[in-house]
Amino acid sequence: MSDTQRHEGGLPRLPKAIRASILAAQNKKASDVVVLDLRTAFAFTDFFVICSGLHPRQVKAIAEGIEDQLRQSGSKPAVIEGTERSEWILLDFFDFVVHVFTPDVRKFYGLEQLWGDAERLEVDDSEMAE
Repeated sequence: MSDTQRHEGGLPRLPKAIRASILAAQNKKASDVVVLDLRTAFAFTDFFVICSGLHPRQVKAIAEGIEDQLRQSGSKPAVIEGTERSEWILLDFFDFVVHVFTPDVRKFYGLEQLWGDAERLEVDDSEMAE
């Protein structure tokens, strides 16, 4: 079973780019933000950042906000997928991958359950506020 951790006062152990992506998502009112630490899972990336938007328009706004924020700091995604339907947008930054879902699509694909052995870090809205 996976470990779920809550971190008071922010998530200082996460890389700066991941913290920036979380803050950008929260600025666009993303909900249910979760980080999966995949470093011990021998995965193709170190972290997943998973969050939800209520509808496709919000999912797109969240993804664009994350992309804009990280581009300002010199990072750009290698791949962006899912912008046509905007029910699941994936932004691949190599070391981490951001998944922005509508709630129904997130539940259907169940990435958190699929990667259930990964350490799970749940992020409260107040944790990333600066």
